[in-house]
Amino acid sequence: MHILIVDDEELIRSVIKDYIEEEHYTCDEASDGKCAIELVEKNNYDLVIMDIMMPHMDGYHAIKEIKEIKNIPVIMLSARTEEIDKLQGFSLGIDDYVTKPFSPKELIARIKAVTKRNGSEDILIVGHIELNNNTREVKIDDNLVELTHTQFELLKLFLTNINIALSRDKIIESIWGYDYEADDRTIDAHIKLLRSKLGKYRKSIKTIRKVGYRFVYEE
Repeated sequence: MHILIVDDEELIRSVIKDYIEEEHYTCDEASDGKCAIELVEKNNYDLVIMDIMMPHMDGYHAIKEIKEIKNIPVIMLSARTEEIDKLQGFSLGIDDYVTKPFSPKELIARIKAVTKRNGSEDILIVGHIELNNNTREVKIDDNLVELTHTQFELLKLFLTNINIALSRDKIIESIWGYDYEADDRTIDAHIKLLRSKLGKYRKSIKTIRKVGYRFVYEE
């Protein structure tokens, strides 16, 4: 796996790199958003780890431009803990948000969770929604809809569990794994953005108070 680390602090890049290489992954480094974009244009990465506050170009602007080049999974790093900052990141298509200071071992666990691919049927068709697990494409009413990695995995989880109530813990376990730590607001933010991608079918994802969510298919 080839990972791009983007952070203006050399020490943080070095620590992350050491842990990544222990997992036998390869990585490149960038000290700002502009440098990151140049590297993405030249190389193929499986994941980008992106800091927010950097000189020349911040992480938000860099992610926006990177997503226009290639749809690469992104983990955002930030000292900011406000919900609005997380929502802004998720709205740009990031797959996870890790607050500083963080445990390098936790970051490795999140890297593995974001990049894993759950096995399932090649093509899932529910009503007017079609999900192709091989091409990673989703069509709604025969129109392609662009989803982030996390949104794709969430939709796949719902489509393979029609009319089944899924707790937030179950969703976390299925998408990210047992050791992933996330609060309810993080999960709710992902669901909110997925609903926005479903358009007129957004109401298919029902909120179950104090439990989680259920995908309801009605003829």
